[in-house]
Amino acid sequence: MAIAQAARTASPLWNRRNRAATTGMLVLITIAAFEHLGVSTATPRMLADLHGEALYSWPFTAFLAASVMATVLSGRACDRFGPGPALLVGPGLFLAGLIVAGTATGMAQLLTGRALQGLGLGAQIVAIYVLVALIHTERDRPAAFGLLAAAWVVPSVIGPTAAGLITEHWGWRWVFLALTPLALLGVLLLVPTVRTLPSVQRNATRRRGVPAGAVAAGVGISALTWAAQHAILWLGIVGLALLVPALRVLLPKGTLLARRGLPAVVLARGIFAGSFFAVEAYLPLTLANVHGYSPALAGLPLTVGALGWSAASAWQGRHPDVPRVTLVRTGFATLALSLAATAVIGPHWPTGWLAAVLWLVGGAGMGLAIPSLTVLTMHHAAEDQRGFASSALQVADMMASALTVGIGGVLLGALASAAHPSAAVVPLDLAMGALALTGIAVSRRMG
Repeated sequence: MAIAQAARTASPLWNRRNRAATTGMLVLITIAAFEHLGVSTATPRMLADLHGEALYSWPFTAFLAASVMATVLSGRACDRFGPGPALLVGPGLFLAGLIVAGTATGMAQLLTGRALQGLGLGAQIVAIYVLVALIHTERDRPAAFGLLAAAWVVPSVIGPTAAGLITEHWGWRWVFLALTPLALLGVLLLVPTVRTLPSVQRNATRRRGVPAGAVAAGVGISALTWAAQHAILWLGIVGLALLVPALRVLLPKGTLLARRGLPAVVLARGIFAGSFFAVEAYLPLTLANVHGYSPALAGLPLTVGALGWSAASAWQGRHPDVPRVTLVRTGFATLALSLAATAVIGPHWPTGWLAAVLWLVGGAGMGLAIPSLTVLTMHHAAEDQRGFASSALQVADMMASALTVGIGGVLLGALASAAHPSAAVVPLDLAMGALALTGIAVSRRMG
C-alpha cells in the first residue's frame, strides 16, 4: 500500500483520466501473478483429485506454451489494431481459463483451462505495455512500469501460502474460482479507457513466419523447461533446435549481436532474466539440502528478493530524470556482484544466512533495470512497432530463463545430485555472475 500511495503522490497515474486504467492494469497483473505463483501449491491436491499424478508437469507446460504463443500474436495484433482488442480478449481468456480449470472434472479440462489462462496472460501483458506507452508521456512511464513491476510483490510474498490455505480449507478449485470476480473487475475498469482509444488499423511491417515462429517458440521454451525439470538432454536439444530459427522472426534483427538501440535492449532483458532466474531456481534447493533449512526458511530469500525488486522499482519510478541506461548499468553491476557472491552459499560453510542479504541486493538490481528496459524499449520502438517490441522483451525473458535454468539442471545431473548440489551450484552461480557482468558492455549500446 505504501508503494501505491507513493505512486499516487509522485505521478499522474492516479488522476481522474488515468485512475481507472491504472487500477485495472494493477488488478490484472496482480491476479495473474497470484495465479502463476500460487497454483504450484495447489497442484499436488489438484492432480490427486483428478487422478493425474503422472502428469504433474503438464499444467505448467500447457500454461507456458500458450503464454509464449499469445505473447507473440498479441504483439502483432497490437501493432495492427492498437491495444484495445487484446486488452479485452486477453483478460476474457484468462477469466474463462479460471472457470474451466476451477470446474475441471478431469485432466483434459484442467489442461484446457491452464492453456486458456496462458493465452490470456500472454495477450494482456503485451497490450498493457503498449497501453502504458500510449496514455503516458515518456517522463511518466518509469513510474507506470515500476508500479506494474511492484504488482508482483504481494503475490510473490503471500501467493504460495495463501493458495495453500485456500486449498486446505476450501479446496483447490477456489485457487482459480476466487480470482474470477477480480478478473472481471479488471476488465470493467479498462473498458472506459479502451473506448477512448482511437480506432487503429495499420499496415504494420509484416514479418513472415510469425505464427509458425510463435508455435515453435512456445513448444521450444516448454521443451527446455520440461528437459530441465526431468533431466532429459535430448528434449533440451529439440527445444533449442526449435527456438533458434524462431528467434530470427520474433526478436529484432541483430539482437544476439547487441546491435545498437532496440536489439541491445532486448538482449539485456534476456541476460537479466537468464542470469537471475537460473540462480534463484536452485537457491532453495541449496539452502535445504546443504544447510538443512526448512522449506519456509529456504524460500525466505526469494521473498526478500521480491521486496528488494519492488522497492527498487518504486525508487526508479520516482526518479524519472536519472538516465535509464545508467540504471540498467547499475542493475547489471549489482546483480553480477550478488550472483557471484551467492557461490559462497554452495559449500558446507556457515554462510546460508547470507542468501537473504545477497538476494535482497540482486532483487534491487532487477528492480532498477527491468522497468528501465521497458521504458527504453518504448523509446526506441516506433508507434506501430511497440507490440512487436513488447513481445520481443517477453520472449527474450522466457527463452533466456528456460535456457539457463536448463543448463543448471544439466550441471546438477552431471556434477552433483539433489542431495549434494554444491558441485553444480557453485560454477552455475559464478557463470551467471559473469553473464550479468557482460550486460554492462551491452548497456553501452542502448543509446
